[in-house]
Amino acid sequence: MMVPVRCFTCGNVVGEHWEAFDERANEGGEDPQEVLDDLGVDRFCCRRMLVSHTDLVDVVSPYQ
Repeated sequence: MMVPVRCFTCGNVVGEHWEAFDERANEGGEDPQEVLDDLGVDRFCCRRMLVSHTDLVDVVSPYQ
């Protein structure tokens, strides 16, 4: 659904990086590894939160 605010494993805030990551990696065509390095997301658990997230808000919202 929506990107989690905090990492499930370590509790660091990852939600603040979602918009920049989505714009640069998914829409801009940059390498996700370089984008995460540039944003300062260093831990593997936090990186997987952003890389593996699928934004389904637009798909599910008509059914509520």
